Amino acid sequence: MDINKIIGKLFGNKSTRDMKLIQPIVEQVKEAYKTIDQLNNDELRAKTKELQQKIQHSADDLKAKIEELKAKIEDTPLEDRELIFNQIDKIEKEVLERYEVELNAALPEAFAIVKSTARRFAENPEIEVTANDFDRELATSHDFVRIEGDKAIYQNHWIAGGNDTQWNMVHYDVQLFGGVVLHQGKISEMATGEGKTLVATLPVFLNALTGNGVHVVTVNDYLAKRDSEWMGPIYMFHGLSVDCIDKHQPNSEARRRAYQADITFGTNNEFGFDYLRDNMAMSPEDLVQRAHNYAIVDEVDSVLIDDARTPLIISGPVPRGEDQLFEQYQPLVERLYEAQRKLATQYLAEAKTLIASGDKEKISEGFLQLFRSHKALPKNRPLIKFLSEQGIKSGMLKTEEIYMENNNKRMHEATDPLFFVVDEKMNSVDLTDKGNDWLAQSVGDATLFVLPDITAELSALEADESLDKEAKLMKKDELYADYAVKSERVHTILQLLKAYAMFNKDEEYVVMDGQVKIVDEQTGRIMEGRRWSDGLHQAVEAKEHVKVEAANQTFATITLQNYFRMYHKLSGMTGTAITEAGEFWDIYKLDVVEIPTNRPVQRIDMNDRVYRTQREKYNAVIEEVQKMVAEGRPVLVGTTSVDVSELLSKMLQLRHIPHNVLNAKLHKKEADIVAQAGQSSIVTIATNMAGRGTDIKLSEEVRKAGGLAIIGTERHESRRVDRQLRGRAGRQGDPGSSVFFVSLEDSLMRKFASERIAHVMDKLGFKEGEMIEASMINKGIERAQKKVEEINFGVRKRLLEYDDVMNKQRTVIYEKRRHALMGERIGMDISNMIWDRVVSIIDSNDYAGCRDQFLEVMAMDVPFSEEEFDAKKREDLFEPSFQAAMENFKRRIDQLARIAMPVITKVYEEQGQMYENILVPISDGRLVYNIRCNLKEAYESECRVVVRDFEKAILLHNIDDAWKENLRELDELRKSVQNASYEQKDPLLIFKLESVKLFDAMVNKINNSTTATLMRCQIPVQNPQDVRQAGPEQRAPKQKYTETHEDLNDESQQAAAQQDTRKTAPEPIVKEKVPGRNDPCPCGSGKKFKNCHGKDLV
Repeated sequence: MDINKIIGKLFGNKSTRDMKLIQPIVEQVKEAYKTIDQLNNDELRAKTKELQQKIQHSADDLKAKIEELKAKIEDTPLEDRELIFNQIDKIEKEVLERYEVELNAALPEAFAIVKSTARRFAENPEIEVTANDFDRELATSHDFVRIEGDKAIYQNHWIAGGNDTQWNMVHYDVQLFGGVVLHQGKISEMATGEGKTLVATLPVFLNALTGNGVHVVTVNDYLAKRDSEWMGPIYMFHGLSVDCIDKHQPNSEARRRAYQADITFGTNNEFGFDYLRDNMAMSPEDLVQRAHNYAIVDEVDSVLIDDARTPLIISGPVPRGEDQLFEQYQPLVERLYEAQRKLATQYLAEAKTLIASGDKEKISEGFLQLFRSHKALPKNRPLIKFLSEQGIKSGMLKTEEIYMENNNKRMHEATDPLFFVVDEKMNSVDLTDKGNDWLAQSVGDATLFVLPDITAELSALEADESLDKEAKLMKKDELYADYAVKSERVHTILQLLKAYAMFNKDEEYVVMDGQVKIVDEQTGRIMEGRRWSDGLHQAVEAKEHVKVEAANQTFATITLQNYFRMYHKLSGMTGTAITEAGEFWDIYKLDVVEIPTNRPVQRIDMNDRVYRTQREKYNAVIEEVQKMVAEGRPVLVGTTSVDVSELLSKMLQLRHIPHNVLNAKLHKKEADIVAQAGQSSIVTIATNMAGRGTDIKLSEEVRKAGGLAIIGTERHESRRVDRQLRGRAGRQGDPGSSVFFVSLEDSLMRKFASERIAHVMDKLGFKEGEMIEASMINKGIERAQKKVEEINFGVRKRLLEYDDVMNKQRTVIYEKRRHALMGERIGMDISNMIWDRVVSIIDSNDYAGCRDQFLEVMAMDVPFSEEEFDAKKREDLFEPSFQAAMENFKRRIDQLARIAMPVITKVYEEQGQMYENILVPISDGRLVYNIRCNLKEAYESECRVVVRDFEKAILLHNIDDAWKENLRELDELRKSVQNASYEQKDPLLIFKLESVKLFDAMVNKINNSTTATLMRCQIPVQNPQDVRQAGPEQRAPKQKYTETHEDLNDESQQAAAQQDTRKTAPEPIVKEKVPGRNDPCPCGSGKKFKNCHGKDLV
């Protein structure tokens, strides 16, 4: 017996412990339900209003404190405002904590209200209540409610997802458990068919009572629209507004209203992109989102695990971005690939002959040739087929071990005859010397594709005493330019080779409408707008001879991981999270709680059936399908790619078996195909996770026949995907069965699991067509899946570590930008900028330098004498210099308002009826800025509004310019630091050190340019006749930029992921050790840390 099961029986497991903690809360809900359900309809709605008022007024004392502090801001000097804003931020957090206490207290009654509402809709065709204003407004836009006199009549059926749906659901006890888990900010794992959408109504309703908004996040727009329409009337009955952002255009007034609703549905992509768009807005009117309060993520594993590797990116064209080399070198790489393919085929043919000879020496030579064929093209189908034969794979692996000894010391002996080497596990392609020679001969230039040893050349240049300093600098620039050109050339060649050797059409991507579209390996859906990064997508486009899209520059980016970590409270629900519980805790601090099923699971999960070849496996699948159809059972055949779906479809057509196919090419028919999948003898071929969010419902006839039969045609790399496919059968106690057909040629088996199983099959003497079926084999396959999960987790964690560096910068910049946009805290930020400039100038210069810098940046004389500079500590000069700079700034601002006021007064009093908004020209001595402001506000505020709008315009302009440039430099840095791995350095560490320098330079640039402009501001026009009316405010331009997901294919991330970084429990935080001042710098320059990357740190 399994030791874990014994321990579980003795001490209990996590699931039972979780249920014991939640049980008392569920009992309180059930007790409250007895009272709540006795209320009439009007009393029920009144109870909701009572709870809502109690919760929203629970923090009135704290909100009053916030208003008091805000009232003090205008009368507080700029340099003293930060303390007030910090107090406001602290109290706002206390408000949220106070709300949370009240929500917990209201939970039993709120859950009981939702359950009672569901029961009333299920049992009554119509529900009559006293009409209020919300009901009347609702009746004008929704057909499920009508007004008759002073009564509102709610019907129990409405349109959801295009279908007329009658409400027939009432929460049962295990759904109450799930609702409590979601409210507590955890992940509720509930089996397929257990009603996750209905469970979400409980915490959504409760948390919406705060008025701070609840976001319900789905994996696609169909589910977002369907669920908002399906569950919406339950919330609306109680006066809560509901909307779906995917129904409205970005940056529109309708989308802004959707975010103002109490409950907002939408897809993860749109929530993330709206956040980025808001942080590119030029006016407060362009903002759509409000504070991130509470989110429930449906199919949380798809959103926070699968999509976590694909950051959301808003990008725009870069200068000469269309000047790329992919189309130029595609014919050359195609010829190189064909040469390698012939070589791989030749080695395979020789290997077959030598291995079959029976001679020991020839067999050894044969396995070497086979290994070379494998390193040349591991996805070659004839090779995969041959490796599945008895003893072949194990023989090749023994040969590989010989050449991998002593840290791959002899590997070059095996790979030297090849043109390039493919590593399928690492997702990498590397040219050999032979490949470089072939390229050199083809283009007639031996150095065209060879990267120079730039370190050696730079050392030689430094040692060359015949050149003066200026000549050395010019020569150094030439070396760097030559290296950059050749580096881009080599990168293009390698990405094209990867496109040919590792990416197959109709597996990893499809070509539709003249575009290369990535296919989601989990769902088989086309991922619109998603592109592979680092030039790989352009390489595949060149390979397929479609238009190669121009290179783009990043304007704004965020990973879904960092986006969802911004919420005050986050929870999720899915049927397949437990296998990724470690990752959910490690990255999001989300606990996974397994909820028991309402009825015992009746599904029979059979052992995997393992065959040698895919041909044998597919024949067995078809025979199993025929058998199930004959028994009158519906069959769902799960595949992992488009081409397998089409192959099985052709095989079924040959046997005249009717069937439906659901894959990336037919994803628009998904809902219709899934709806028919539970009918008697219906065969449906679908990718493993297709149709998520829709249940396959069975008739009584099908239940008697044995229920839905699940046939998996391949084990997926992730266990939860297999669990999702199995979960399609056996919903709500239905009968059913599941079985996976596996071959040694499958991708997972080939990479990780086939050696041991092939050895077992060889030992037992299995012949062609025979299969092995045993629990031991299942465990071996699951071990292989765990290996892949560990690798993928490492990749995602590595990505997050890179994005965390950017996220710290993003948080600072977006906060400053929001302060500038809203205007409320702009004075505090300007005061901090002036302080920063004063400290930087005094710290970094001698007296002459201070004098020049104060004049250049502050537009003022240095506020201390040379004697004071020499006699006092630098720190003692900071405060008086800052006060002098602030006085200069205030004097300049007051002067600007004073000069503008007579003009504004005259225009307002004489022509106020003609103008609503005017343009006020303000100059810094070099440029003239036309500042748009409201004439009435300018007059009533004595031109303070003019000053604020000028400050806002300057800050937004400087922040946006510097941030876009910083993102471009970070993109370039991220690519360039990967070369550090060749020098035995950690690219991530170098990235962190260098990115800090880039960020510091960006902040200095923003501070310098903003301070210099503000310190020189003046109004050049003083004649009222010269005042111009401002035209309509320019709203944010619609889609001048591109919004994409980028699938990252970073080889360094793949390498780092080979280590198992998974945590199953929280660990103590260990502070990263910083090198000492005199230690060697970790970047490898040979300098001391204090003189290199630690210059500003130690």
